[in-house]
Amino acid sequence: MDWVIYVALLCGGAGVAYSLITAGWVFKQDAGNERMREISGYVAEGAMAYLTRQYKVVAIIAAILFVILWVALGTMPAIGFLVGLIGSGLAGFLGMKVSVNANVRVAAAAGKSLADAMDVAFKGGSVTGIVVTGLALLGVAGFYMVARGHNPDPHHIFTSLVGLGFGSSLMSVFARVGGGIYTKAADVGADLIGKVEADLPEDDPRNAGVIADNVGDNVGDCAGMAADLYETYTVTIVAAMLLGSTIYGMATPAFFMPLLIGGVAILASIIGTFFVKISRSQNEKDVYIMGALYKGMAVAGILAAIAFYFVATYLPIGKPLATAFIIQPTSIFLLAVIGLVLTGLIVVITEYFTGMYGPVKYVAQASTTGHGTNIIAGLAISMISTVLPVLVLAASIMIGYAIGGGFSGSTGTGLYGIAVVVVSMLSMTGIVVAIDSYGPITDNAGGIAEMADLSEEVRNRTDPLDAVGNTTKAVTKGYAIGSAALAALVLFAEYTRAIEGLSGKAVAFDLSDPKILVGLLIGGIIPYFFAALCMLAVGKAAGSIVEEVRRQFREIKGLREGLPGVKAEYGKCVDIVTAAAQKEMVIPSLLPVVIPLVVAFTLGKEALGGMLIGSIVVGLFLAIAMTTGGATWDNAKKYIEDGYFGGKGGEAHKAAVTGDTVGDPYKDTAGPALNPVIKVVNMVALLLVPFIVK
Repeated sequence: MDWVIYVALLCGGAGVAYSLITAGWVFKQDAGNERMREISGYVAEGAMAYLTRQYKVVAIIAAILFVILWVALGTMPAIGFLVGLIGSGLAGFLGMKVSVNANVRVAAAAGKSLADAMDVAFKGGSVTGIVVTGLALLGVAGFYMVARGHNPDPHHIFTSLVGLGFGSSLMSVFARVGGGIYTKAADVGADLIGKVEADLPEDDPRNAGVIADNVGDNVGDCAGMAADLYETYTVTIVAAMLLGSTIYGMATPAFFMPLLIGGVAILASIIGTFFVKISRSQNEKDVYIMGALYKGMAVAGILAAIAFYFVATYLPIGKPLATAFIIQPTSIFLLAVIGLVLTGLIVVITEYFTGMYGPVKYVAQASTTGHGTNIIAGLAISMISTVLPVLVLAASIMIGYAIGGGFSGSTGTGLYGIAVVVVSMLSMTGIVVAIDSYGPITDNAGGIAEMADLSEEVRNRTDPLDAVGNTTKAVTKGYAIGSAALAALVLFAEYTRAIEGLSGKAVAFDLSDPKILVGLLIGGIIPYFFAALCMLAVGKAAGSIVEEVRRQFREIKGLREGLPGVKAEYGKCVDIVTAAAQKEMVIPSLLPVVIPLVVAFTLGKEALGGMLIGSIVVGLFLAIAMTTGGATWDNAKKYIEDGYFGGKGGEAHKAAVTGDTVGDPYKDTAGPALNPVIKVVNMVALLLVPFIVK
């Protein structure tokens, strides 16, 4: 079956090659005038300074964990941990690097046409999207070959791959938490002092916090999202491979199937990027930008479905180890299609709650009666937004389990059926992240256009691109959360089967066992405590930004009046949020590592299993509510700014700004960071299995 490994490596290499070629094209585009390049340089410098400091902090923690893993589990699991950590960090770095170079080029292209600006923005985003999947597939397939060459024992390969997943998960938590604290502290601080207190336009160059805000878009929404979905992609493939090895045996078609599904989907996503185009219309505002993005996703999905048919046909799963039930090739194809349909449904549901539809308009209308009613409406919508995604995920789990034979007496193949659905869903990561990364690029382009005092025509082109980007970011977060929950479910299934394999006894999680009940409660605590720490960190750092901008308005004469030659000290705000993010990210990031250790060695494997279930369920609901609710608040503000309910500056707008201020850390810090958290606790649990099974 080595040919599957080679195909996966080739497909991963094709993804990286596409990204490098496309990045080269983006870098060759016009970067605008001197003022635009100067502003872009501030953003690029701030983003690089932040990532450099973040990676230094992570390196210290990683070195300690590397030694612990080496002593406890051996060489290859520790090396796998480093490979996963570096891969996730590299994906985030490359995403950020392209983003900070694409933003000024989008602003320059907007001077020509909306179509030109759209082309540069999406190609910049596609570099991040495709390189994430390419690097992840290269990492999993390549490291598997190295681990197998070092020691072909199945248990050794198992722990080595778990180490790989743990490394990518841990890096993702740091990237999401640190980047999220940075971006929202800067955003909230700049908005509070600029829009509310000083009555300045968004991205006004007199506001010292605006550069830090633009830096935050890159380190949070680009670097953070890239590291997050690199991790989710890696962990899902690893979990499905491990489950396949447990049920069918190591080096069987079931073990390699996830790699092949991921490989062909990368090629489909690359082709899909070429279909994201808009025409040069005379009435440019009427161009349906979101439709162009979805067309690329639809093409990628259709091509992937066709490829999955041939994968299922030419790589039959075969007979599992402990049951006579066999999943037929047509069933494997159907499971893969369900994963694609699930992706589409999550996208549609999330867009409904965050686009300019009923929920957003309801929150906007509630703003007309004050700040309190805006907050109440936003919280209510955030809770309601959990219903449809969870029902869709539940239906996918049941259908996948049924097609896999779970209700026919074969629990193992039923779980493998769910795993195929999840892998298929995650196979669309390339095109989905491309659509997401487009968002912060256009956001920064609008900011550069404002600060460089470009023509109104340019802003009229960057504004609709930015408005669509806000929705695409919310859609991607919904996709990431749904896939994270399903990936965690597959990891939990592997946890129970790993315990059964080592102990020789079936594991039952009976709620009458107080240890399991306590584990469930502790698992529910993790997402809430983690999210609270993230929110507190944002509030604290945002307050520091407000104080710094107030100081500059006081002490720099002529700044508030906008006198010629007077500039804000942007670097001070960048330094403040950078230091705050590094300081505040450590404790929340280590929570999902430390708590499972404490539970495992004080309460045992049953309580640990209960903790995993609790963290998955509570984490799923909280993450959906936070990310969707935050985006609803944001777009309610934008809806009012479009001229409804009194428009900018009215009382409804002021209330909507308050709601958006609350929603910012909801949707861009705490909510998205819960994705890797629920997988980290599962990866740590898998690593602990040999030490807690007696």
